[in-house]
Amino acid sequence: MFDRLRKMLSSDVSEDNSGELLVRWSEDQVDGHAVGVFEPSTETPNGVVLFLHGHGGVALRENPVFTQLFEAAGLIAVCPNGGRSWWLDQVCDDFDAGRSPQEWILESLVPWIEARWSIVPPQIALLGVSMGGQGVQQLSYRHPRTFPVVAAVSPAIDFHQLYGQNLPLDAMFETVEDARQATVVLNLNPLNWPRHQWFCCDPDDIDWFDGCARLGMKLSSSGIMHERDLETRAGGHTWDYFNRMAPAAIEHIVQGLESVDE
Repeated sequence: MFDRLRKMLSSDVSEDNSGELLVRWSEDQVDGHAVGVFEPSTETPNGVVLFLHGHGGVALRENPVFTQLFEAAGLIAVCPNGGRSWWLDQVCDDFDAGRSPQEWILESLVPWIEARWSIVPPQIALLGVSMGGQGVQQLSYRHPRTFPVVAAVSPAIDFHQLYGQNLPLDAMFETVEDARQATVVLNLNPLNWPRHQWFCCDPDDIDWFDGCARLGMKLSSSGIMHERDLETRAGGHTWDYFNRMAPAAIEHIVQGLESVDE
């Protein structure tokens, strides 16, 4: 599978087939929240990828790299709009004043996926970049049996660094220490963790690399199996890097979904 993905990306992603695939994206609403959906051409999809976006809200419907990878792997992609909520189990008015993003995902989005495609966990893999990268880690660490397959690209783990900058994060926590206590590094359970987890970060990502390195060390010292790439350089915290790491992320997801299906 990975060889096929690599061969596909070796061609120009701006070719006509890329445009044909991008039109396979559609928009839907789930309990008042916008959701982008990509459906591959295969009649029997191999699973669903739940993608959580970064703080800038950039989705994947205009991204030919990820779109071609979803098509090649036969994966449905579901991309909700979470505002600047950090995808936490914490109410954020920028997302919903009534419930947290994680509550909405579990109570509304997952049942909606099941009703639409008859696909249920653990055949729903998690994928995220930046804010969404740490978001998928948060979700999988809290619910590892539901989401055992997770890939985080440049996860913004130490989000407490942004506290006090007049962002929605300020209203979610009373102090910067409260925010720090909610980071994934401080919320690991060595007895209950996602069995297929992978993350990566560019060493030139000056804002978020240290948090990723710290997470890797804690996972290793706790005996928690995982895969990580903290060596590849491709532009820092940018979409050049996100796209560069996309094949590895999708390879991990494909292999993980195959494993949980056995």
